[in-house]
Amino acid sequence: MKVLWGLSALLLCLNRANAQTDPLIEAEPMEVYNQTSAVLSCKLTDPPSTVKGHYWMRNGKVIESSKHNLPTLYTEHTLAKIDSHSGGLYECVFLSEPEVKTTIEVKTAPLVSAYKRSEHGNEKDKGVLVCISYGYPLPTDWKWYKLEGEDKSAITNGTDRYEIKSTPNRTTLTIDNLDIAMDIGDYICDGTSEFGSTSDKVHMRVRSRLAALWPFLGIVAEVIILVSIIFIYEKRRKPDEINDDDDSGSAPLKSNANTDHKNKDVRQRNSN
Repeated sequence: MKVLWGLSALLLCLNRANAQTDPLIEAEPMEVYNQTSAVLSCKLTDPPSTVKGHYWMRNGKVIESSKHNLPTLYTEHTLAKIDSHSGGLYECVFLSEPEVKTTIEVKTAPLVSAYKRSEHGNEKDKGVLVCISYGYPLPTDWKWYKLEGEDKSAITNGTDRYEIKSTPNRTTLTIDNLDIAMDIGDYICDGTSEFGSTSDKVHMRVRSRLAALWPFLGIVAEVIILVSIIFIYEKRRKPDEINDDDDSGSAPLKSNANTDHKNKDVRQRNSN
């Protein structure tokens, strides 16, 4: 028993020694929420080796403007304006061997936005409506509604002709076999996270299947009109050309007749 107690005490001492030498980053604040601006800071104590620099990351991507090649143990990053586009996971990273880093959460209410304000589809085809979300954390629950006058009716996934597919930052509503009478109108996508919910609106337009033929029919009509104009013009022009040819042919005949008559007069005078 004494041996076991001795080993336990030795392991405890070793753990305490390691804990004292482990690097520690003091982050301030650890979490940001419901603020319009903030200053994130990190202070490193007991670095594992010489620090050659530091930088910040947001959602796994390096913030280039935050890179510094200074051997300091303190760094800060200023968020002048906090909104749904600046929320996320921020990490301060110290360039030592190995690298040391910690995370600060900047939480915001979600922002839901329609990928396109208006979508269109042909009758009997599929219609696809898409909404995306920004912010941190992202929505954990998505819902779709169709506006019916002043009211909105919930759309249930897998019922009738509707299919809803969602990820935290995106939701898609697919409508099969589009119908002009039933499916034209405004649709609402709603995203909810632990910090609230927001929504946006998409307008769905449905065209008749014959609508795609109208441009072709327009081109055909233009060709027919152009050919008709050319035909009528040619038909009117030909009689005028014939008359011109007749006029030009009779002139030389008159000239020859006059010449012959003059020659006869000359011969008669000579004979006299």
